[in-house]
Amino acid sequence: MGSSLSNLNDGATNDSSTGPSLGDIPESCIAAVFMNLTPPEICNLAGLNRSFRGAASSDFVWEKKLPPNYQDLLDLLPPERVLGLSKKDIFAVLSRPIPFDDDNKELWIDRVTGRVCMAVSARGMAITGIEDRRYWNWIPTNESRFHVVAYLQQIWWFEVDGTVTFHLPPGIYSLSFRIHLGGFGKKSGRRVCNYEHTHGWDLKPVRFSLSTSDGQEASCEYYLDDVKREEAHGHHKRGFWIDYKVGEFVVTGSEPSTEIKWSMKQIDCTHSKGGLCVDSVFINPIGDLKDYRTKSFCEIS
Repeated sequence: MGSSLSNLNDGATNDSSTGPSLGDIPESCIAAVFMNLTPPEICNLAGLNRSFRGAASSDFVWEKKLPPNYQDLLDLLPPERVLGLSKKDIFAVLSRPIPFDDDNKELWIDRVTGRVCMAVSARGMAITGIEDRRYWNWIPTNESRFHVVAYLQQIWWFEVDGTVTFHLPPGIYSLSFRIHLGGFGKKSGRRVCNYEHTHGWDLKPVRFSLSTSDGQEASCEYYLDDVKREEAHGHHKRGFWIDYKVGEFVVTGSEPSTEIKWSMKQIDCTHSKGGLCVDSVFINPIGDLKDYRTKSFCEIS
């Protein structure tokens, strides 16, 4: 055992009695292996010896881990922030959120897959009645990546719309709303929820939809508050952030840029509804084009 462990070195003291060590592997061969590993795996192996560290810092390796449109993400940053950076450092910069559109939207790349992700704050969407404090309020909170959510007290016409245009790299994407039933806060250091305004979401479903500039569409409906159904299935929505999946869309090329529109609405004016927090919309990559199979975008709930 001791002899085997001693071979995991840089090979500087290697002789015929100990045999080859990891330090004898050419850096180019290690880099070729790293091409098939994820960024976290590469970083974990970088500490083995000098050859592994060198390969783990190679632009040749990290160029392949970056999305094909990474320059579009860099264009959102001040030029001096990325000047002279290696591809590994560029990957590290892009794996952190990049705000744009008055800080109401964020882009970043997934640290494992290198795919582009996006989030849009409630402030970056058009919300019916948002300017009237009788209906809506902005609530600061650390539970949102944007540090603020829109809280609905009561309204008859409920509608939230959004749009974004960007050169997304080819792939399959999913769009979802992040929503919370009821208000929340802290009391004696503990998170507490209140549902004094929560009503109307069990009477009619909320309709979600999305469309893209190349003609793709998806829609679905959810009852946001159905206590009887939740108890029957053991699921409880109140008090938790819930991600409501709207649907999926496919990007086949980065040019031209893709425009995505989405909406969430319950405009049946026969009853009021309220007691709801709207945080953000997430656009996440879920697969490569080779994984694409023709299917329905969303099942009606």
